[in-house]
Amino acid sequence: MLLHQFQEHLKQNFPHLSPVNCQLLLAVSGGIDSIVMTDLFYKSGFDFTIAHCNFQLRGDESNGDETFVKSIASKYNKEIFVKRFETNHYTEKTKISIQEAARELRYEWFAEIVISKLPTANYQQFIVTAHHADDNIETLLLFFFRGTGLHGLTGIKSIDKKRKIIHSLLFATREEITKYAIENNLSWVEDSSNTSNKYTRNFFRNNLIPEITKHFVNVKDNLTQNIKRFNEANELYQQAISSHKKKLLQLKGSEIHIPLLKLLKAKPLNTIIWEIIKDFNFNSNQVDEIKKLFNAENSSYFSSSSHRIIKNRNWLIITPNKTNEADLILIEESNNQINFENGIIKLEKLSAVNYQLSNVNSIAQLDAKHIEFPLLLRKWKQGDYFYPLGMRKKKKLSRFFIDQKLSATDKENTWLIESNRKIIWIINHRIDDRYKISAGSTIMLKIIYNAH
Repeated sequence: MLLHQFQEHLKQNFPHLSPVNCQLLLAVSGGIDSIVMTDLFYKSGFDFTIAHCNFQLRGDESNGDETFVKSIASKYNKEIFVKRFETNHYTEKTKISIQEAARELRYEWFAEIVISKLPTANYQQFIVTAHHADDNIETLLLFFFRGTGLHGLTGIKSIDKKRKIIHSLLFATREEITKYAIENNLSWVEDSSNTSNKYTRNFFRNNLIPEITKHFVNVKDNLTQNIKRFNEANELYQQAISSHKKKLLQLKGSEIHIPLLKLLKAKPLNTIIWEIIKDFNFNSNQVDEIKKLFNAENSSYFSSSSHRIIKNRNWLIITPNKTNEADLILIEESNNQINFENGIIKLEKLSAVNYQLSNVNSIAQLDAKHIEFPLLLRKWKQGDYFYPLGMRKKKKLSRFFIDQKLSATDKENTWLIESNRKIIWIINHRIDDRYKISAGSTIMLKIIYNAH
């Protein structure tokens, strides 16, 4: 009996939940799956609230679904929240598909309800959906044909702890759900869009799977078992990836530092690179671009929407694009101002002929012909050296700081700018003698530092 299977499924997969310690928000569309889910939770003694989304995509039919779900809430004597979404307008604004828009809108709204509407004291709160075994199979096929890593073949998870979402019917097939609804005289509404194959899931459901079933009778059972196997394989895969990351990734402030020599020895290289960069909004097509950095010039980089991966000597450094969060910042020739942790850097090129040089430490005046862009703005580190203005011998920064009588705090907050792996300015202290303005200089790069 489905009710018994449901209760056993909850005990095995959600042992922390019981009718006395949780408040559930059931996402109820009015279709057979969500109606059966509602009945099962009610008969299992759980307290819940109902949420219904009217996406206003099917005119009177959408409004009819809303009215029906309100009657379901009344039948079970449960509170209901209903929201009408301007879904078409949202898709036009965001340039995403109807299905993606509906998913974003509903889960954002569900989260708002959980935070602001449901009781909190002594209760665990979860959003609950009616995704079932057939949905899981369709998800597997969708990711398989779209192209995915192993994780994409693991289907829908029983619980999303981060978003506090429970998928409560993954153990049950569509046939079992339909049988339960008929045996218990439940009413539901049919979504006419389910017959349209313009949606990929519907094509799988209405065409692809029935055709495959003609040749492989047990295809659904086989795919369900494959999902379980893929989940176990993914656990092993994640353990291996975690081991590689521990060996390769060095966290330094807001940055990730990766030693190139170690990375080159890692296998399989493409997979390991992808698993590293995907967390920073890079896509799989950029793996080959990242590999080009191995032999690229110093300060070469590739960007995602949020981060850059920069080649810095024998390291790859993943750093935020937001300069006020980064410890390693690229300065392009087109940049005239950079905001960073300690202040603002302003850059301009001027004629060096007859220019009256300033002795202010917060201003660097450099011979532009010796400078290669992009420049690197970063904090100093042990081993750094430069040729202080007026000296022909190099000096380590650690020694320079002692001579300047800098406090430990001052040293920690010292930034510098380098060009092609050579330090050109210790900000607010001294430029490198090799880049000073001389009698033959024609163009000057002037850099001004303003502290916060």
